[in-house]
Amino acid sequence: MSLLSLQRDMHAWLTAQDAQAAGRIGRNASPGLLIYQNNYRAQLSACLEAIFEQTRKWMGHDAFLAAAAVHIERVPPSSWTLDAYGAGFPQTLARLHPEDPEIAELAWIDLALDQAFVAIDAEPLSPAALTDVDWDRAVLRLSPSLFLANQTTNAAAIWSALAAHAPPPPVETAAALGGPRVWRSRQGPLVRAIEADEACALQQTRAGARFATICEDAVDRLGADEGVRRAGGWLESWLRDDLIVGVSLA
Repeated sequence: MSLLSLQRDMHAWLTAQDAQAAGRIGRNASPGLLIYQNNYRAQLSACLEAIFEQTRKWMGHDAFLAAAAVHIERVPPSSWTLDAYGAGFPQTLARLHPEDPEIAELAWIDLALDQAFVAIDAEPLSPAALTDVDWDRAVLRLSPSLFLANQTTNAAAIWSALAAHAPPPPVETAAALGGPRVWRSRQGPLVRAIEADEACALQQTRAGARFATICEDAVDRLGADEGVRRAGGWLESWLRDDLIVGVSLA
């Protein structure tokens, strides 16, 4: 048997417990293969537990492990690093728990925080760097560690309570929730619940909209005084939170 054939049979055994593949590896290999497969599954389960810590707290240990077992059965690793294995777990949870959308949304937050931690470094701008900016043409460049999601529950509030070892609030559902903003500041990865208007402004900014356009849209939606006040508050918050890493002109 060639090395490639052996690798393929090992993959088939680990991911699908393929009896024919096990037979080709060797008639006396079954005990060792079972041990190897158990170690493989335990390692993947431990990886998911490490990434989705607050999701596990919310679900309970046994329910989380059951969901992890389903995910491991259906989704074999596809990257050279186990750090990437959690990428599809929120979708698995959404399929397993369609009546409890906060579970998948909590998992999204856990995963986004994990990804923000290893995102590409980018030096945030100070307020002084924006002193002479032409605001009619300015396009803000946001941190590559920023992750946004439209969510329908108060998952961010639940996550924050769980992380602080505090009693979590009951689940609330609202179609107009803005969802969480996840990013990495100088202090490390953070999550914050934001309103739909700010989420829209961040999405526009990331798509290349001028800040003047974002201000105009805010005025159209909220009126002149409130729109200008809100847009100014966003800019102040984004600077304070290390979200702005560059400015270009359009």
